[in-house]
Amino acid sequence: MLGDSSLTSLPGGDSAPKLILVIVADQLRADHVGFGGLDFGHTPHLDALAATGTVFDRAHVTNPLCMPSRASLATGRWPSVHGTRTNGIPLDPTAETAMRSLRRAGWFTAAIGKLHLQTMGWDAEDFQLAEIAATNPQTNDGALLDARGSELGHRYDWEYLARHRGERVEMPDDYYGFASTELVVGHGDRASGHYHHWVRDQGFDPGPVGGHDASARPGETWNEVWQSAVPLEFSTSRYVAERTVAQIEAAAMRPGPTFLFASFPDPHHPFCPPASHADRVDPRDIELPATFHQSPEGLPPHLRHMLAQRGVPHADAMCAFAATEAQYREALIAEVGLIAMIDEAVGEMMAAIERAGLADQTSVIFTADHGDLFGDHGLVLKHHVHYRSATRVPLVIAGAGSQPQRSDALVSNADVVPTILDLAAVQPFRGIQGRSVQPILAGEIATHRDAVLVEEDQPFGVDGLQAPVRMRTLITDEGRMTRYHGESFGELYLSTDDPDEEHNRFADPTVDAVERGFRDRLFDEMLTLADEGARMFHGA
Repeated sequence: MLGDSSLTSLPGGDSAPKLILVIVADQLRADHVGFGGLDFGHTPHLDALAATGTVFDRAHVTNPLCMPSRASLATGRWPSVHGTRTNGIPLDPTAETAMRSLRRAGWFTAAIGKLHLQTMGWDAEDFQLAEIAATNPQTNDGALLDARGSELGHRYDWEYLARHRGERVEMPDDYYGFASTELVVGHGDRASGHYHHWVRDQGFDPGPVGGHDASARPGETWNEVWQSAVPLEFSTSRYVAERTVAQIEAAAMRPGPTFLFASFPDPHHPFCPPASHADRVDPRDIELPATFHQSPEGLPPHLRHMLAQRGVPHADAMCAFAATEAQYREALIAEVGLIAMIDEAVGEMMAAIERAGLADQTSVIFTADHGDLFGDHGLVLKHHVHYRSATRVPLVIAGAGSQPQRSDALVSNADVVPTILDLAAVQPFRGIQGRSVQPILAGEIATHRDAVLVEEDQPFGVDGLQAPVRMRTLITDEGRMTRYHGESFGELYLSTDDPDEEHNRFADPTVDAVERGFRDRLFDEMLTLADEGARMFHGA
């Protein structure tokens, strides 16, 4: 088991762990793991990890999209400030990150798996670019210059799927602060990156057997679900497990401290587990979420449109839509298999830490970049929707510097970066907007924030919601408010009498004072996000 008291003297500080391991799942909602309330499937290794550390039951993301949220996990800043405000905008290669601060303090830093700090150059991103050009061509004129300028000498195709398939990409020595970077690019059973060459070096080619069309058991209701013909031993989860274990073993031999970032591309759709992890749940045992057949009354127009088109996926496979009962059950059964694969990989990582003699000198953080609606309110996936299942993620911090407990404190994933630097006893950098939760880990305080701000910017729209979309959400103990830029409608749900967010009270005159309070607090939270990352020089 991970220890909580035996620390070692290291370059990062007198009481820092020798190993910090951050494990990230992709598109995993907080209650789809055992310790989060999962009542189907099985996650014994994640549950064991949670039992040794602090479980944050109300952790939300800065943005429920991959790239903006992942950039916040690297910088501790909100997307409107770090610049990666939506998918398709690479994080500034010169940005200060937790990894760069750790490396300057003597830490070895390594990444394994999906980073998505730059675009992956795949079909979904190409579709979104086409949508942007079609809906607002003037702002996408190739002749226009970016106001922020360009970082001369930097490449932006380090995570391109096609590039990795065409060559063995040697990553920069300092990729956002990582000294070693081993990538999985994309999702499903035809992923690219360094994984592409790892699996082929073992004599197996997923290309001809991967994908929905090649599956012997394709999904019956949705083409984002199938049983993969790629065996477990050649899956991306196996790659992340194997390479992370190798880095753990190397960390034990290294004189200085090590920071590892292990990131699974699962259980993000497509949901395509191998035969070994399929059919682990009987569809007859799956109950529909209580809000699955929610009434559209009072909802914003784009949500009403989704519910009116039940069973019809959006043309962009990333975007939310209203699923049928059969689509929901089929996808959930497949997702349970993918989560089990992650759980087993985490078990291998924890066993490697024990074998290496690092159990009392390791801090482990487990989280996800965003959630998935997965049946709540009849919807699946994410984009343009801020129900709790999309913004809330699992967050566990275990091992050195923590203790077994559950916390109902409101936290943001921007808080992870200052917490990592606190655990490492490394000086934070100017401009971090997150706040370290280390005092909660130590049992010194119980509360952290009285509000969490969630952003979402989309350059394209959906039916009922004009482009470009700018959404801002405020989450408090009292409830949740979401405002849409340029729209007269919004959302307001009060936790006391509507914990499942079924009754939109926005513009309800009986709660006018409450709505004004939410508006004022939302405004205050947005004001706090002024960029203070640059030093002020005095004098004219």
